[in-house]
Amino acid sequence: MQEIAFTMKLKPGVEAEYKRRHDEIWPELAAALTEAGIRDYSIYLDRASGTLFAVQKRVDGHTADALPGLPVMQKWWAYMADLMDTHPDHSPLVTALEPVFHME
Repeated sequence: MQEIAFTMKLKPGVEAEYKRRHDEIWPELAAALTEAGIRDYSIYLDRASGTLFAVQKRVDGHTADALPGLPVMQKWWAYMADLMDTHPDHSPLVTALEPVFHME
């Protein structure tokens, strides 16, 4: 199992709407994430800065790198673009985080 973490950034004042949209995640998007090998996905919010902190656990041999090419992923990004800092293709601006400590 591989674990990755990254940050994204919300625009000011959209925290409740961001949560609402994720509470109602599209079944076809959830299915695509699962089919790509993502078995655990959490997103946390630092309200003071608007920074989102995300953690994904991926199975060995996952295909998560192919997700950006799926129409459902591109549709989701367009749906979320008004709430987040994004690239011109609506994909979120992501900063990968380096693991420095883990304890089980």
